Parts: sequence; structure tokens; C-alpha cells
Amino acid sequence: MRDRIRKVCVYCASSSQAADGFYDDARRLGWLLAERGVTIVYGGGAVGSMGALAEGALNADGRVIGVIPRFMLDLEWGHDGLTELRVVEDMHERKRQMIDGVDAAIALPGGCGTLEELLEAITWKRLGLYWKPIVLVNTRRFFDPLVTLLEAAVRERMMDERHGAMWTLVDSADDVLAAIESAPAWSSEARSFATL
Repeated sequence: MRDRIRKVCVYCASSSQAADGFYDDARRLGWLLAERGVTIVYGGGAVGSMGALAEGALNADGRVIGVIPRFMLDLEWGHDGLTELRVVEDMHERKRQMIDGVDAAIALPGGCGTLEELLEAITWKRLGLYWKPIVLVNTRRFFDPLVTLLEAAVRERMMDERHGAMWTLVDSADDVLAAIESAPAWSSEARSFATL
């Protein structure tokens, strides 16, 4: 059993026009994490899956930290009801602060920004810079094409077979905490097989 989960990073979408199931899973994840006393660090948005995640956690008296670049705050994209809203200068600093010191990174379905954040976390794990679990919540089978592509990268020897253990795919928010707790151990030793 992994040590107690205290804080997680959640990557998710700001789109307000996706299917309701995406928002339902985001809201459910927020609520489940808050019920377990887990602090959520996310992108600080007020709408879409971002807003639903925060709403779910806040409705369960959870702690939610948003990290938002100043230009997004200027556009009034920030959530004004969070436990804490950190304003940073750029997207790079946002990503660093979101993943710094967390016990896991969780990806809900999202657009290119969410995918970029997720792939950066996977890359950092490959390089032994980030060692914690990465969980993909496969609502509506959203991540199937990405996992197929990553598996192809392993099959074509662009990545080592061991890299397939860097992430865990789950069907819904209900499976996230168990996936974090049972994730394979990872360490800086990953650098020894980071390149082929």
C-alpha cells in the first residue's frame, strides 16, 4: 500500500461544450478526492471539466488550489471560489507548480493543452524527473487512441517496454484512488533505460 495520498495534480479541460459525462466524471473525481482529504491542484479555471472538478471538491469541503497564468486571469477565466488561486507569469511556470510535490498526476479528457500537460508528465517520468503515479480517466474511451499510440511507440522501439508501466488507464473517477495506491514503483533509475 502506497503512503497516504495528500495532494494530486489534475489535468482537465476548460471546454463547456463537451458531453455531460465528461463533467459528471470530473465532478465525481473532485468529490471523491475531497472526501479522502486529498488536496487538488489544477489549472484554476471556472468552466468545463475544470469548473466541475472544483465544484465537486468544494461541495465536499475539499481543498482546491488553482494555478493560472496572469493572461488567463486577465481574461476572467479564473475560478473565484477556490481555497487558493496562484497567479503565475506563464504556462511553463503553471505546469511546474501544478506537478511540484504532488503524490500523483491525474488526467481527465481534454484538448491539446491537457494532452500536452499529460505528455510532459509522462516524459518527465521517463527521464526520472517525476516518479509518482500517472492515471488517465478514460471517460467515454477518450484516451484509447493515445494509449494505442503510446503502445505503438513501445512496439516500434521508440520507447522501452518498461515505459508502458508509466501510466494507468481507468474507466471512471471511481477507480482513480485504487489505481494510485497500486501503481508500480518508479525511481530515478528510470534514467538507465530512458533511451534505447
